Amino acid sequence: MSTDHQRYSTENQAEIIEAYAARRNFEIVRTYADEGRSGLSIAGRDSLKRLIDDVQQGRADYEAILVYDISRWGRFQDADESAYYEFICRERGINIHYCAEQFDNDGSLPSTVMKNIKRAMAGEYSRELSAKVFTGQCRLIRLGYRQGGPAGYGLRRHLVNERDEPKAPLARGEHKSLQTDRVILVPGPEDEVRIVERIYRMFVLQRHSEREIAEILNHEGVTTDLGRTWTRATVRQILINEKYIGNNVYNRISNKLKRKRVVNEPEMWVRGDGAFAAIIDRELFDAAQAILAARARRFTDDELLAMLSNLLASRGELSGLLIDEDDEMPSTAAYRHRFGSLVRAYQLIGYTPDRDYRYLETNRVLRLLQRDAFEHTVERIREMAIGIEVDPQTDIIVANGEISISLVMIRCTETAAGSLRWKLRFDSRHRPDITLAVRMNPDNRTVRDYYLLPWLDVGRLATMRMGEENGIALDAYRTDDLDPLYHMLRRHPIGRAA
Repeated sequence: MSTDHQRYSTENQAEIIEAYAARRNFEIVRTYADEGRSGLSIAGRDSLKRLIDDVQQGRADYEAILVYDISRWGRFQDADESAYYEFICRERGINIHYCAEQFDNDGSLPSTVMKNIKRAMAGEYSRELSAKVFTGQCRLIRLGYRQGGPAGYGLRRHLVNERDEPKAPLARGEHKSLQTDRVILVPGPEDEVRIVERIYRMFVLQRHSEREIAEILNHEGVTTDLGRTWTRATVRQILINEKYIGNNVYNRISNKLKRKRVVNEPEMWVRGDGAFAAIIDRELFDAAQAILAARARRFTDDELLAMLSNLLASRGELSGLLIDEDDEMPSTAAYRHRFGSLVRAYQLIGYTPDRDYRYLETNRVLRLLQRDAFEHTVERIREMAIGIEVDPQTDIIVANGEISISLVMIRCTETAAGSLRWKLRFDSRHRPDITLAVRMNPDNRTVRDYYLLPWLDVGRLATMRMGEENGIALDAYRTDDLDPLYHMLRRHPIGRAA
C-alpha cells in the first residue's frame, strides 16, 4: 500500500487473503508486505524484491502465492512488468491466486484477457490520479498557496484557514493537520530579511560575486537557515528565486510517475505572481537577473578556448583558482560543463599542467556531489517530521536520537580488462549505525545505485571492494533510490493490545 489511510491497508488485505486461504484449505506460512510504499516502481519495494529473490534462489517453501488483487503487484506504467513477476513465480511451479478478483487465475483465455486489462487499468489509475493531483496543485499555486518544500532563508511558512485567516507559523518539518488549511510564505526574522537585502545590494550595487558574498557572510559568522556556512550555490539560490519578490512559481522540475527528472522550460512553469509579501524590491531583483543573464551569455567553444589561451598568455600558467579569480573569464564550471573537465579544456589549447589533475578533478566533483546529496538527504528526512541532528565536524546524521548515518560517495574505477570496481572505506572511528554508500557511474558524475550498510554486519571491515555484481549477501543492501532509508526512519504507529 502507498498510504496509511485507504481501503488497501495491509490489515484489510490480510483479512481477505486469510478468508480465501481458509476456503481453499491453504496454510499461510509466510507474509510479504510493503507498507507505505509506492507501487509505481519496484524501487523501495523490499518485500516484493525478497519474494522474487526467494523464488528465484529456490528458498520459497510454499506452493502458491496469494495476492489481494492484480494491482497489488504494482501500478506499473508498463503493464508487462507485473506480468513478468508473475511469470517468474509460475516458471518455478508456484501458482498465483488473486483473492479479490472475480475470476480464477487458471491460464484460460478469459483469465488472460482480464489480467491484461486489469494491469493496464492499474497503471492508468496512477496516470489519472497524477494528472488530477497536478491540476489541483497548479490551481493552488495560482491562488497563492505554497506546495511543499522549505521556505528558505529570510522566509517562513505560515498556516491559514479556508478563509485565508492566519492561524499559526509552521516550524521546519511540521505539516498541516486539516485538509482545508493552506500554507503561505511570510517574511522571516528581521535579521534574516536584512541579510537577504544586503546580499542583493552587494551583488547589484557593489558588484561582488556570489563566492565573495559567501566569504563575507562566513567571515562575519552569519549562517544559513540550516545552520551551515554560506557557499556560492546558497547565495545564488537567493539571487535567482522569485519568492523573494512575492511570486509563487511551480513546476520548474518534473518527476511524475517515478520517471526521469526533467527540468522544464519557463513557459511550462505555473505562476502565481504577487502571491506573498515581497522582501526584495522588484527593480533590485530585475537588476540582479540582468547581471546573471549577461554573465551567463553562451560563448561558443572557440570563444571559451580563446579566452583560456589569452589567460595562459598573460599569466604563464592555468589553474581553476586563476580562472575563477578573473572577472572577465567564465567560471571553471562553464569549462567543465562544456568540455567535460578543465584538463580536457587545457588539452584543447595545448597546455599541459605540471601535475596530472584528473584525479583531483574527480575528487572535486565527488565533493560537490556529496554536499548536494547530503543536503538533499537531510532535507528529505526533516520533511517527514523526523527529529534530526547533524554533527558539523563529521557530517554524521542522527535521526530521532537513535540512528546515526554516514554518507560516502564511492569513486568508480575501471580495470585493464574493462571491469568496474569500487572501494569503500568505513568510518571505524565514529562507527555510524548505517553507512549510506553511493556508488558512482564510470563518469564519476552520476549515481549508479546505493547501499545501506549496517555497522552490525560490516563493522568488522576497514574497507570493502565491490564489483558490478556482489552476490546476494551484499546486494541485499542495494537499492536504486533512497526511499528504503526514508521508510526505515519514518515513525510507525503500533497498535495497543488489551
